[in-house]
Amino acid sequence: MVTILDVARLAGVSKATVSRTLNGKVFVREEVKARVLQAIAETGYRPNQLARNLANNKTNSVGLVITNGLYNGPFFSSMIYHAATHSERHGRQLVLADGKHSAREEREAIDLLLSLRCEAIMIYPKYLTVAELDEIIEHNKTPLVVINRELERHRSQCVFVDHQQSCETMMAHLLEQGHTRIAFVAGAEASPTGERRLAGYQQALRNAGIEPDPQLLVRGSWSTDSGYQAGRELLARKVPFTCVLAANDDMAIGVAKACYEAGLRLPQDISLAGFDDADIGKYYHPALTTIHVPMDEMIRNAIEMVLLPEASPVSAPRGELVRRESVAACKNAH
Repeated sequence: MVTILDVARLAGVSKATVSRTLNGKVFVREEVKARVLQAIAETGYRPNQLARNLANNKTNSVGLVITNGLYNGPFFSSMIYHAATHSERHGRQLVLADGKHSAREEREAIDLLLSLRCEAIMIYPKYLTVAELDEIIEHNKTPLVVINRELERHRSQCVFVDHQQSCETMMAHLLEQGHTRIAFVAGAEASPTGERRLAGYQQALRNAGIEPDPQLLVRGSWSTDSGYQAGRELLARKVPFTCVLAANDDMAIGVAKACYEAGLRLPQDISLAGFDDADIGKYYHPALTTIHVPMDEMIRNAIEMVLLPEASPVSAPRGELVRRESVAACKNAH
C-alpha cells in the first residue's frame, strides 16, 4: 500500500509539503508542487479521505439511515434518489447507512455516520421509538432530522405527512362514491405509517356511522405479493364488499391480480385505491386512484432543516388525493 511517505521520498520533499500540496490551503512553489503531483501519479497514491475529514472536522457529506427491509420497492427507491439529488444540489455527498433489523442496529447506523463526521444526518426509522429518537437528538450536536415520524419535543427536527388524515381524505372520497363496504389491506404490523393509515380507515368509517367489520380487514407486508395474498384471503372469506383500499400502491396492484383471477373487473365490479402515488400506478390499467405522498418535498425540507438552519421554518407537507380510473361509483355489493 502506497503511503504519503512514499510520495514524499520520490518527490524529495517532506510529508508536510505533500500534505500542503494536497490541501491547497498553504502556498507551495510551482516547481515543488509539480514534483509532488508527478510522484502521486507515478505511485498511484490515494489520500486517506477519512483521516483528512477527521483532521479538518468537515466532510461535505449528509448521512441517511434506513433499514434494508425498506429498500425493496419503488417508494423507497424514490426516497433515496431524492436524498441523493438534493444532497448534490447543496454540494454534499450522500452516505447511506443500513439500520438493519432492530432499534439497536438503527442506533449503530447513526453512530457510524457520526463517527464519519457527516455534517448532518437524516433518519428514516422503523424500529426506534419517538422517545428514543428524542433522546438521540438531545445528546448529539450534529444536526439530525427524522423523516416520516412526528416528534412532539423536536418539531423543528422532523418532517412527516399526517398519514391518518390522508387516509381519512381517501375514505371520504370512497364514501362519497357510495361505498360503505370498504375492505382494507393494512401494512406490516408495528409499522407507524401502517398503523396511522389503519387508524384513519377505522375513524372515517365511524365518522360515517359505520362500525368497522373485522372480516374486511386483512394485513399485508407492503409488497405486491403480500397484497395478492391478502386479496385472495379477502375473497375467500365470501363477505360482501364493493371497494378495496390498500395501505400502499404495491399491495393494491397485488389485490388487483387476485380480483382478476376471481373474474372480477376493475372498477366495474370492485373499486380499488392505494397510497403513495408510485409511478407504476399511473400506467396500470385502470390507472390507480391513490394518495400522493410528497417525498420529494419531504426530503428537500429535511436537508434544508439540517444544512440551512437559518432558513424559515417549513410547514408539514400534506398528502393529496389523486383521482384516477380505478374507483367508480358504487352499484352493488359483491
